[in-house]
Amino acid sequence: MANATTVDEFILLGLTSTQELQPFFFVIFFVIYLINLVGNGAIVVIVILEPKLHSPMYFFLGNLSCLDICYSSVTLPKVLINLLSPRKVISFLGCIAQLHFFHFLGSTEAILLAIMAFDRFVAICYPLRYMLIMNHQVCLLLAGAAWLTSFFYALMHSVMTARLDFCHSQKVNHFFCDVKPLLELACNNTLLNQWLLAVVTGSISMGAFFLTLLSYFYIIGFLLFKHRSCSVLQKALSTCASHFMVVCLFYGPVGFTYIRPASASSLVQDRIMAIIYSAVTPVLNPLIYTLRNKEVMLALKKISRRKFLLKDHQHHH
Repeated sequence: MANATTVDEFILLGLTSTQELQPFFFVIFFVIYLINLVGNGAIVVIVILEPKLHSPMYFFLGNLSCLDICYSSVTLPKVLINLLSPRKVISFLGCIAQLHFFHFLGSTEAILLAIMAFDRFVAICYPLRYMLIMNHQVCLLLAGAAWLTSFFYALMHSVMTARLDFCHSQKVNHFFCDVKPLLELACNNTLLNQWLLAVVTGSISMGAFFLTLLSYFYIIGFLLFKHRSCSVLQKALSTCASHFMVVCLFYGPVGFTYIRPASASSLVQDRIMAIIYSAVTPVLNPLIYTLRNKEVMLALKKISRRKFLLKDHQHHH
């Protein structure tokens, strides 16, 4: 086992081994990443600058956008660099760091989506006590709890994976360092790691998913029994629809990837799923939320008008 611990770098096999496809993939991912940075960045700026959006719902939306920028930044820049370079290496520490932040931010997103569903539940079912229940301290506490819990959860995976000896190969069958592809390369017994992945990741994501669904069932039930009017139900559901779309986009691939046991054939599917939740979902989140949201659109127009007037003003002077 002497030669086992000397791994100081891994080779990421990436998205495709076909050389001709790499520039094509580079362009696609570069565009996706740019849209993500601009779209989510715009939401963060609007939520901060527009006083009308200083409410719990937008506080969490700002958190989500900030999270999506970080989430894609964990994997996509490295993917872009690797698509252009012949040697697709990542250092051992870089690999563990990537794994850590990927799980840290992914888990924060799961918990945050549950908090956002709870926020909608309070807003719709207890409108008069909403500002009292979801006060400033509560919002900060909930967001802080989401980030902190996830950080320690991810630390468990990164420490457990870093302790393994890698002797089979240095080739990671993925475009970023994730727990499952790394476990394939380990020569120790990885049963505990696999168990932690299935049980802890499963319970965090499924727990958050269950709480999210519960909030929706409550909202729909509450509206059906209380108002019995289609217009109220329709209005509330349109508020929740955008959030629900994001939830489905996020949980579909996550459930698919982590809850099944690893096998060679499943790694290809995992890769496709990983592209969806690390690249595609973060881009769709701002689009889904802003395009379906009148207040955000108004704030966007207002801020761009202000900028335009400033430029106009400077131009005349």
